Amino acid sequence: MTCGPTCLTQVYRYYGHEKSLKDVIRETPRNPDGGTLAVYLGIDAIRNGFHPVIYSYNLRVFDQTWSGFSLPKLIQKLGERKEAVTSKRLRRSIDAYVHYLELGGEVLFDEYRKQLLIDILASGRPILTGLSATYLYQTAREIDNKYDDIHGEPAGHFVVICGYDPETDQFIVRDPASTIPFSRSGKYSVPAERLTASILLGDVTYDAVLLVLSRR
Repeated sequence: MTCGPTCLTQVYRYYGHEKSLKDVIRETPRNPDGGTLAVYLGIDAIRNGFHPVIYSYNLRVFDQTWSGFSLPKLIQKLGERKEAVTSKRLRRSIDAYVHYLELGGEVLFDEYRKQLLIDILASGRPILTGLSATYLYQTAREIDNKYDDIHGEPAGHFVVICGYDPETDQFIVRDPASTIPFSRSGKYSVPAERLTASILLGDVTYDAVLLVLSRR
């Protein structure tokens, strides 16, 4: 439930911004189920002196035809989208994005591809990403934090992408989960195709996003 704030705390430390995990958890809003959203993490980053960029592939929030819109136009479109949907979860997400944009956060609509991840990492910035843990770990669906292939649902998760090995075509990941099937340390390499697919499948749960921070 605290994977998002845990990842954000580690990214803060990468930039030399020391803040306790307890404080980050306390500051980060949560969904009714206890989890969080990348946009909430972005809002916290703004309040801590960072400039966040979110690459969103959540087609329920953003329409791809909105790429290139001015900030006022994008906020207007989000407001219209909120009025058109009935899902409380989606409406909360839209409200959070409006707040994020009003605070100075940035949303980009770059085409999602492996090279985008590589280019961001090459610029010296780690990537905090939402994804499908179910697909990444190749495990059964989950219910009440237990694997159950019949009654379970796909599980969302946050990890930090911190490197890429071109020889093996694998990304290096730091993962805050305590029960990773194939890693005891929380650091592992994963084939590029599986990671990129896991990120897009994050849309099945809550987030299919990349969150990248820069110092102001």
